[in-house]
Amino acid sequence: MAKQSLFWLSDEAWAALEPHLPHGQPGKPRVDDRRVISGILHVLKVGCRWRTFPLSTAPQRPSITATTAGPSAASGIASSRRWRQLALCRKSFPSTVPTSRRTAPPKAQKGAWAQAIGTSRGGRTSKIHCLADDRGRPVAFALTPGNIADIRMAIPLLEIARPTKRLIADKAYDADSLRQWLSGAKIKAVIPSSAARRTPYPLDRKAYRRRNVIERLFCKLKNWRRIATRYDRLAANYLSALALVAAISTWI
Repeated sequence: MAKQSLFWLSDEAWAALEPHLPHGQPGKPRVDDRRVISGILHVLKVGCRWRTFPLSTAPQRPSITATTAGPSAASGIASSRRWRQLALCRKSFPSTVPTSRRTAPPKAQKGAWAQAIGTSRGGRTSKIHCLADDRGRPVAFALTPGNIADIRMAIPLLEIARPTKRLIADKAYDADSLRQWLSGAKIKAVIPSSAARRTPYPLDRKAYRRRNVIERLFCKLKNWRRIATRYDRLAANYLSALALVAAISTWI
């Protein structure tokens, strides 16, 4: 397979990414980091198996978690200090549900729930929750089983992305508990009221039009086949791949 047909980090992208890689680690001599990360990104892009990747270009199954900001084992939230520092005033908040394929653990297998795989109308699924700034760049991710309500991860994500001035979200986040929390945190809620409300809350419709930026973000992420469809058994690997793709697609 020719190098031209593989994903390869540009000089500009590598110059931005290389300073954040670990250096001076004990163990075997490191191989070329740029070649390994480019190989990982190629597999994530096309969705091929690790064993089918040309060994002359990258290891057979490199460790994704070793090349990205690792997710928190306690909460399943992946973020970085640099992302929090770059967070801007507006946040958009949707979730997407990738389908888990046969390489992911089945429901009956012990630990499937711990690996963020649940059963919903679409079968075995995982749900990606994302907090993004007003330029459509992800600030924080959370991964849960697909049958978890969107609003469950709203406050945990917002707590690690402060300061925030305004939250733009859809009707799935129209809950009094979230609105009260936002009010206490001095965050303006730009959330349309659900049809069940007898007295709708006022909505800044001009600001709400900006919610499309995160929809476009998920369109970018779903161009990567191993993000649109989950093949990883471990939630940590899938979430780390998501963080790496998001950094390459939006931040660099």
